[in-house]
Amino acid sequence: MKIVSWNCNGGLRKKTHLLDALNADLLIIHECENPASSNDAFRSWAGSYLWRGDNNSKGIGIFPKNIFTVSALEWSGSFSISGLQSKSKALTWSSDDLKLFLPFKLNEQYSFLACWTKGKPDQVFGYMGQFWKYLQVHRDKLAGEKTFIVGDFNSNTVWDKSDRWWNHSSTLDELSEMGIESIYHRQAKEERGKETYPTFYLHRSIKKPYHIDYAFASSDALSLSRLEIGRAEDWLGYSDHMPLILHYDG
Repeated sequence: MKIVSWNCNGGLRKKTHLLDALNADLLIIHECENPASSNDAFRSWAGSYLWRGDNNSKGIGIFPKNIFTVSALEWSGSFSISGLQSKSKALTWSSDDLKLFLPFKLNEQYSFLACWTKGKPDQVFGYMGQFWKYLQVHRDKLAGEKTFIVGDFNSNTVWDKSDRWWNHSSTLDELSEMGIESIYHRQAKEERGKETYPTFYLHRSIKKPYHIDYAFASSDALSLSRLEIGRAEDWLGYSDHMPLILHYDG
């Protein structure tokens, strides 16, 4: 099974030929337009897709190919931080407030969570903080076998803030305790924050590389998974992100 995750930087309808050349069984595409509001050719290419976004121009699209099928998982719930005397409403949140997460089943046997975390400089729970909140609500659903978490997290250990328990490293430690690990880090045997293969180039500059896109797998699927990262010379002309190409032999 071959799965591609890519932030296409918009305009996916003009870039489908790039993905067709990869011959993937499943495409998880971030920052793509809603096929329902696009042209006939793009809707035909999209097939039996899933899509979620704040507006029709930019969202997460799930596109099964070949004989694969996807079905949305309608996850909803809330979480409250207990043990504090504060009555602040900020201590309780709902997954409905966390927009760019799309859980789904692949072929009715693999559980996927597609993520595109976003934020602002003044947002306390931006980027990985958004995922941390989602994880608290749906931890039990993500703790099963044949589970994958894939996407553009816009986050790395190098930006950790020590007074935030939801920072990148702490959140990945939580995933590890659940038996979910980064495929790249297991394969490359590299420390977080010291990745040698970038997934993103700021302003599409080869001099500004970062590793901010990830594919995680449950322990039963980890040893059967292998990850490739697209090369800048092939993809930088189309997006500031490189595709993650996941091979799963289960």
